[in-house]
Amino acid sequence: MHEIRKDVVRDNWVITATEFVLKPRDVPVKKLSAGEGGPEPGYNPHCPFCEGNEAVTTDEITAFREAGSPPNKPGWTVRTILNKFSALDMSGELDMQKDGIFEHGNGFGQHEVIIETPLHGQDFHRLPLNRIEAVFKMMRRRYNDLVRDERIKYIQIYKNRGLFAGASLEHSHSQIVALPMVPANKNVLSQYYQEHDHCLICEMVKAERVKQERVVYEGDKFIIICPYASRFPYESWIIPRRHTSHFGDINDDEIKEIALLTKMIITAVIDGLKDPAYNMVINTAPVNVPHQEGYHWHLEINPRLLVNAGVEIATGYFINPAAPESAAALLKHLFAGQAETGAE
Repeated sequence: MHEIRKDVVRDNWVITATEFVLKPRDVPVKKLSAGEGGPEPGYNPHCPFCEGNEAVTTDEITAFREAGSPPNKPGWTVRTILNKFSALDMSGELDMQKDGIFEHGNGFGQHEVIIETPLHGQDFHRLPLNRIEAVFKMMRRRYNDLVRDERIKYIQIYKNRGLFAGASLEHSHSQIVALPMVPANKNVLSQYYQEHDHCLICEMVKAERVKQERVVYEGDKFIIICPYASRFPYESWIIPRRHTSHFGDINDDEIKEIALLTKMIITAVIDGLKDPAYNMVINTAPVNVPHQEGYHWHLEINPRLLVNAGVEIATGYFINPAAPESAAALLKHLFAGQAETGAE
């Protein structure tokens, strides 16, 4: 049996299973990269992101480095560079122009790559916990630096892992895109706040804590849920328990917890679902615009077990064959198993 459920955060609809779940045995097996079950982490002379190959990338923006090691040289643990093939450029202005019903502007913005590890084939969820914390601290650093440019209106942080998720390089990395306009689907939370005078995400967390059927884990600072209108099988959200609009406001204690929870939930997905590709995205408030108080940032992990087909492309309505309630139960079981043994 299926239901059509309202995705209140995106003001859209999802067709989802209610009585069965896509089983791991039903997931097609496809090894996507050396980082997904490949050889031991090490050095690849042909990979631009490996330590020792700094000369073939764009100049370093910033990095966490050994004391005394110079930029664009070995000695780093997390490194940020401009995307070499970016379609966006911070020089100049957006300069929007109209031509009848058509509208265009310059390719203004910034596209950066955060290289998460010096080693080739070292998957993000296999990094030591302090190294995952360092990645989140780098994300915070770059977010708060980009926000200072008032021409930027939205900052999207994301990670593609595996070919099905859009990754073009296997070396573990995430990306940041700074845009001069706010994507339309980011306005729903602000509109809800203006109409109801409270935060939609806070209301969602409150309701999920009462029901418990889609809660994977509750920590001191974050809660993990499989959302009611999940677009992807085994989709999970890590949501701050305190109301906070901007990812850039995350503090060090919160980074410690979200690093641990991200490591554990991704490990549960990877180990429990035959090593799938996934997208990790941080949804946050627009910047340098009014009415930001209704936003509530959160991190989404979307396993890519199926290929989006014609109906998703034509309507924007996702079909999810995995009931979020059953998905939450499985992830909770896998998560609890890690908690018993301890995260690596």
